[in-house]
Amino acid sequence: MNGKEDIRPISYIKANAAEVLDQVNESRRPVYVTQNGEARAVLLDTESYEKLKNAVGLLKLLTQGEEDIAKGKVLSQEEFFLSMDRELGLPQLEDAAENHE
Repeated sequence: MNGKEDIRPISYIKANAAEVLDQVNESRRPVYVTQNGEARAVLLDTESYEKLKNAVGLLKLLTQGEEDIAKGKVLSQEEFFLSMDRELGLPQLEDAAENHE
């Protein structure tokens, strides 16, 4: 948080919504909304929100990958690329070698 302008009571948000949205979009900093003195919500500009969602998605993929490694659910590089070729309907290396003979 960068000071008072980043923390606003809900009453201020209601009375100055357009100004607060301008601030969030220009500064790219979140505004914390309080109600009865407690933080209740965070306002983000859409670009920052999308970046945050993408970052969380990547972290979920990393976590899944770590879990797979811990469970021994891994493939060698060669196995992985062969399975991708099969999924994409691409000729396998063995098939390509046979076709060139």
